[in-house]
Amino acid sequence: MKVTKTFLLIATFCATAASAFGLHGGRGSLAKSKVGHGLLKNPAMVQAVDIHGNRLNPLKESSAANALETRGGDDAKSGSPVDLGLLAYFALWYLGNYYYNITNKLALNAAGGKTGFPMALSSLQLAVGSCYGIFLWLAPDARDKPKITKEDLIKMIPVSFCFMGAHSASVFAMGMGAVSFAQIVKAAEPAFAAVLATFVYNKKISKAKWMCLPIVIGGVILASVKELDFAWSALISACIANTFAAVKGNENKKLMETAGLKDRLGTVGNQFAITSIMAFLFSIPFVLATEGSRLGEFFELAKTTPAVWKNLVASGLWFYGYNEVATMTLKKTGAVTQSVANTAKRVIVIVGVALVLGESLDPIKLLGCSIGIGGVLLYSIIDNIVKPN
Repeated sequence: MKVTKTFLLIATFCATAASAFGLHGGRGSLAKSKVGHGLLKNPAMVQAVDIHGNRLNPLKESSAANALETRGGDDAKSGSPVDLGLLAYFALWYLGNYYYNITNKLALNAAGGKTGFPMALSSLQLAVGSCYGIFLWLAPDARDKPKITKEDLIKMIPVSFCFMGAHSASVFAMGMGAVSFAQIVKAAEPAFAAVLATFVYNKKISKAKWMCLPIVIGGVILASVKELDFAWSALISACIANTFAAVKGNENKKLMETAGLKDRLGTVGNQFAITSIMAFLFSIPFVLATEGSRLGEFFELAKTTPAVWKNLVASGLWFYGYNEVATMTLKKTGAVTQSVANTAKRVIVIVGVALVLGESLDPIKLLGCSIGIGGVLLYSIIDNIVKPN
């Protein structure tokens, strides 16, 4: 299924911002490519691909590269009222998430749908991202290698394992049902985070936040009532993904309190690359246990069906890219901005992917989606509105 030309154009624009996916440089440069005669002289190290895995041509407009020449914050110094670097990050984050969900679903469908190979696909997506992260360490002038210790790697095990679990369960959920439905259920992650924070990590959650949770859960239930592609396996898998994601968030906070770890990692990109590599390694035993006897069938299918491997590679790159850029984006914004950004992202992905993939958008489902996501937004900012005692 082809997406609109508008999205392809924006995706091409995002391809020129390769540094946001890993290339480092001075604070005044988000894209190192120089522009001359209206063309990019130095193309991005990793070219963008469409949902079929085909390479896209770089933009011919020099203004695209010029708009990416500044990182967030530098625009204020030059007198520009708009932080173009931050806007570029948001564009990459939203579009990367959008394309990941589409290519992931296309790969799942091409590999057999509900009776296919979700675990193998999720594991290989992590492998694609891991290869890209390693490539950035090896490529000249791309990214400095981390200087972590064996003890640091051991401490990163819980985060990496939960990252693997959240990703694999999410892929399984999207393979069993509609992408939009899986995203609606995943929007209820704050409910899981609140329960775990209270009963496992002994962290206090304000009463105002607790009162927001019934809104979130009620929205998810309402959206499920009219879901044409409803499956208990999709619901349960999305809930498992939420649990892993909530644990990962708490464990990551503990991890980053390790003395000197940030300095040894060097960059957020390095942390995500190491997490992806470890997550891939953790996923291998699960692939062998769940789909090991059918791997021959999967690889034969991948060889004879280009839609499988093309969308697999594309989804792996989009997944790695949007996660890394999302982390960079959120580090440059405040708590309220993050909440609004996450909410807007889910709305764009749910509606956009549903339209492209032809999934149901029943009014009751949209109402439940709106209530659930609205509840998540309220949960995220309620403590700024009603100060906890």
